[in-house]
Amino acid sequence: MSTRPPAVAGVFYPADRDRLQRQVSELLANAAVPASVIPKALIAPHAGYAYSGGVAAAAFAALRDIAQAITRVVLIGPAHYVHVGGIAAPTVDAFETPLGRVLVDTEALSRIDDLQFVIRTDVPHAPEHALEVELPFLQTILPSFRVVPLVVGDAPPQDVALALRRMWGGPETLIVVSSHLSHYHGYQTARRLDSRTAAAIEHGDWRSLGPNEACGHLAVAGLVMETKHRGFKARRVSLCNSGDTAGSRDRVVGYGAWLFGEANTARVN
Repeated sequence: MSTRPPAVAGVFYPADRDRLQRQVSELLANAAVPASVIPKALIAPHAGYAYSGGVAAAAFAALRDIAQAITRVVLIGPAHYVHVGGIAAPTVDAFETPLGRVLVDTEALSRIDDLQFVIRTDVPHAPEHALEVELPFLQTILPSFRVVPLVVGDAPPQDVALALRRMWGGPETLIVVSSHLSHYHGYQTARRLDSRTAAAIEHGDWRSLGPNEACGHLAVAGLVMETKHRGFKARRVSLCNSGDTAGSRDRVVGYGAWLFGEANTARVN
């Protein structure tokens, strides 16, 4: 079995299995569970867990009630290290973290193999942290699942939306978009910028999302486009920045978490 090994274990999160399991479990246990939506998709940040782990956990904790049903996760985020002319899908059989291997869902990938902008290559996946840091949360909260890892390079939001549409599936499929918000502004400036970005996501205004708003703006915009088409609205779970968590307030990175899905009338009532 060909496996993509962890690239940022010991840097973004603990490399020791037991320490990692404890940290993720604690983050999830401390996260409030939103009551208003049954998640079909979510947006979560991808920094080191000391910085954005609590924000990410706030989104993943919402999967508790439906975890048994989810067997496929479409995990999509930006290419930080290697240029990609489209969307890169891996050729390996599995992705690995200290918590174990997650098999790649080759059947789901076959649904987008005919799209000209989808490229099969492991090169941009090898160093990429944006997808990897989400996996331990998924491995902890989901009993069993396969992953569809996609790294977005130059693909426009329309291409991302088409790829998501092909793999949308039913209750067995969850879509996770990995992205930060603004980068390296002062604390108050970041708060203003990220509030505008949050409003754009929540109003379905995908055209307003660019590289200054989010590193994963293309994946976020594609998700917002597709969910708007399906009548889903984004529900904010958390919004803050590194100045609120583990960093100084001189140059901060923005973090946000959102859920997309149907109203959970059982919890609301």
